Amino acid sequence: MRLLVLTSRVSYPIEKGDKLRAFNFIRELSKYYDIFLFSIDEAKSSEESLNVLRQYCKDIRIFPISKGRIMVNLARTMFQKIPFQVGYYTSKKSIDALRQYYDEVKPDHIFCQLLRVTEHVKDIDIPKTIDIQDTMSVNIARSAKKVNILRRPFYNIEVRRLKRYEHDIFSIYDNKIIISDADRKLYPHPNKEQISIVPNGVDFSYFKPKDDIIKDIDIVFTGNMGYTPNIDASEFLIKKIMPIVKSEIPDVKIAIVGANPSHKLMKLQCDNVIVTGWVNDMRDYYMRAKVFIAPMRIGTGLQNKLLEAMAMRLPCITTPLANNSLKAADNTEILIGDDASSLANNIIRLLNDNKLAQQIAENGCQFVHRTYDWQNVGQTINHLIAETQHDASLHTKTQI
Repeated sequence: MRLLVLTSRVSYPIEKGDKLRAFNFIRELSKYYDIFLFSIDEAKSSEESLNVLRQYCKDIRIFPISKGRIMVNLARTMFQKIPFQVGYYTSKKSIDALRQYYDEVKPDHIFCQLLRVTEHVKDIDIPKTIDIQDTMSVNIARSAKKVNILRRPFYNIEVRRLKRYEHDIFSIYDNKIIISDADRKLYPHPNKEQISIVPNGVDFSYFKPKDDIIKDIDIVFTGNMGYTPNIDASEFLIKKIMPIVKSEIPDVKIAIVGANPSHKLMKLQCDNVIVTGWVNDMRDYYMRAKVFIAPMRIGTGLQNKLLEAMAMRLPCITTPLANNSLKAADNTEILIGDDASSLANNIIRLLNDNKLAQQIAENGCQFVHRTYDWQNVGQTINHLIAETQHDASLHTKTQI
């Protein structure tokens, strides 16, 4: 069966959560279907990146968009009702290119990654699945509280547009999937219980513990550091949590690891704080750290960084907001704090109590192995698609 996969970014290399999810979906679904990938590309992907994707795709079609084209798209969106998230990636040329590729491939099913690409497929009458991933309107609403006051009105406009769009596209897709029950509860549609929960997984052959590494970093936080929730979490960690920890452990060292660190974040570097920027292998920092913390205060979805750190048997700390999706057991598989004081105290506990740290690390590792596996994710999506195709076939026969 031919599956046309549509993404708003080329999903390799993996430095963002949506790309991680898209890449692993493609990899797992290639076990069941012939994958034909159509990706919008603003980054001029390298041949090396495309060669990685070609291992799992029968064919790949890239639609490049320049910064100039993006500005034109956004300007046009000002006078439309669609979200800027959608308008950013959408033009008549990109829609025409997708339709041409669709006519060439003649797929049996379309799989869309994120609502950003919906305008490209809404008039195509074959079974379709969308990975909503998280409730974007809520994510943007939470971020709006933290952005510069001059940008806030645009965020508020986007929230209103997203809520309407998330509601209106519901009937376009035969299958809707989302990353967690916490995100499904936030989705703005009366029939949101029809959305299937499909979590992320962990590549356990890649993220696995190593015991012979010197632990020269006390605390690590990872992620795309150009992303507002991660910027907020990093600043919260350095400005509010770390002073409390330093009062007990003066020489504590922290690493903020990930691509695209903001200028404000770079300025917070000091003897005790490293901001790395892009690293080739995140595992190096997981292995070197004694404790992982994800002090998330805004954002939605499941934190892949927590899954990876737990898989590498690193004791983890997070907030109730992040654990709403993760659902790890507090004081058994993870430690949870809801303010700077409780998060700092959890760091101090783990750094001063090696037995507790080992216990949390081992229990957390077992938890993600039980709960988050990409192979199971692929099987779940395959079942949803196969069931939809079966129903469509029966409907066609009935009409005949």
